[in-house]
Amino acid sequence: MTVTAMLTVAPLDDATADFDAEIAKAIDALDDFDVRYETHPMETTIQADELSEVFAAAQAATEAVDASRTLTTLKIDHFREETLDVDEKVERVEQHLQRPARSDR
Repeated sequence: MTVTAMLTVAPLDDATADFDAEIAKAIDALDDFDVRYETHPMETTIQADELSEVFAAAQAATEAVDASRTLTTLKIDHFREETLDVDEKVERVEQHLQRPARSDR
């Protein structure tokens, strides 16, 4: 079983919050969980073996943000009968493209 998730956590409506520093705190909180993660400009991709681990990591990331209001988005792809690594998901698409799934611009 594999759980892949897209996590976005950000302070909202808080002029005193340092946006980048608060996002860094959220990402740093993921290290306390048995998840693999990679941060991108608009979200962090998380992979785990257990759904509960993804939920716990997302909660910790949300709670790590020191702001009066926090917006969290969590999108989950839960493979219950198959193990599919995040890299393999991209590789499958790249096989069809016959090139990397990114531009050189």
